[in-house]
Amino acid sequence: MTTLLITNDDGIEARALVPFARAMQPLGRVVVVAPDRERSWTGKAISRHSEVIVTRHHHEDLEMWAVVGYPADCVHMGAFAILDEPPDLVLSGINIGANKGSAFSAGSGTLAAAIEASNLGIGGIAFSSASFGVWPEFVRWARSPASDEMWVRHAAIAADIAAAVLDHGFPAGVDLLSVNMPSEADMATARRITTLARTSHGSLFAGDDGRYRHSFDGVLQTRGDTVGSDIAALDAGLVSITPVRMANSAPLSDDLRERLERR
Repeated sequence: MTTLLITNDDGIEARALVPFARAMQPLGRVVVVAPDRERSWTGKAISRHSEVIVTRHHHEDLEMWAVVGYPADCVHMGAFAILDEPPDLVLSGINIGANKGSAFSAGSGTLAAAIEASNLGIGGIAFSSASFGVWPEFVRWARSPASDEMWVRHAAIAADIAAAVLDHGFPAGVDLLSVNMPSEADMATARRITTLARTSHGSLFAGDDGRYRHSFDGVLQTRGDTVGSDIAALDAGLVSITPVRMANSAPLSDDLRERLERR
């Protein structure tokens, strides 16, 4: 039987998690291993100097486990401590907020779980829901019962994409698939295969006198053309599916190569 490992970075109590798991059940055995609390923007952190505690989380008939650790820890716990053998596919999300462009993607705990799956030789898909309006207001809404209908819609899209990947096999040479869905997206919404936009962001912290806190005011800045990218697809109201290679070599100019090399 196909085994699907589900995790996230919004925590075991995230409103998206149960609809996400339920939508995947027709595809095989579903096992949820998620952080015991929100672990957003922790990237691919691994617990090295602290004990990783895993406890059963009871929710009706779902197999759910809570981990005192990070999303990447959850992938390891699921693959090696909870399951008898590694899963066929790791599904991460559905994240509150889009993970669009290189800057956000590099720090995302949602994408990090899929990256860690790739490090273990397992295919991984990260799913994220794009926000609307003012960010803090969207977060409050996304954590309330008012958002439940959106999570069901997005879970159905995610299951359809996961089914296609299982049918055709995870693409060779790809570390993960990053899927971003506009908040209003449903099964009828058009989908596009996109590139990862090159981005950066402004200052993420506010304060003074040596005391700073995350301000959520770092404006996303694009670097270069965004045509065909995840950002362009979301701006057009489309579901973006981005094949990502996180660790890859790149060319250098002849001048810089000559300056750096020693023979």
